[in-house]
Amino acid sequence: MEIEEQFTRLIQEHAGIVHKVMYLYVDDENERKDVHQEILLQAWKSFGNFRGDAKFSTWLYRLCLNTVFTFNRKSARKVETSPLEAIKYSHSLSNDGNEEKHDQKNVLKYLIKNLDEVDRMIISLHLDGYSNKEIAEITGLKTNNIGVKLHRIKERLIAQMKGEKV
Repeated sequence: MEIEEQFTRLIQEHAGIVHKVMYLYVDDENERKDVHQEILLQAWKSFGNFRGDAKFSTWLYRLCLNTVFTFNRKSARKVETSPLEAIKYSHSLSNDGNEEKHDQKNVLKYLIKNLDEVDRMIISLHLDGYSNKEIAEITGLKTNNIGVKLHRIKERLIAQMKGEKV
């Protein structure tokens, strides 16, 4: 299989990672398009360096995060979404009688989007099913540190969902 075909196949198989990272860190649709192109460019440029020591998904996740962080630093952007916007959005999606469940999910998404970059990255990787060891590989942090940070992030999110001040 040619390298272009292999690259295209792997990117298509793992497109969800690219989209998830973009939606977590970039709010503007036009900026998302720019970031998407930049991620694909960086992935292509770096693909020859992918040795297979880690899973492709782990490598791609790290590349996506680094690309988005660089993009956001260059343009000094911050995610800004209000809880009210999240709830309004959830009502527009909800037609199945589970509005409260949709509200909770969207408030949780809002709370996650407003964590600092590192905490947002850790919790999103955890929610995607990555182990603490894999999260450590992606983030460059120590495995023990990931466990401690995850525990604190979860406690903070639970308290915020209950309406407690943190």
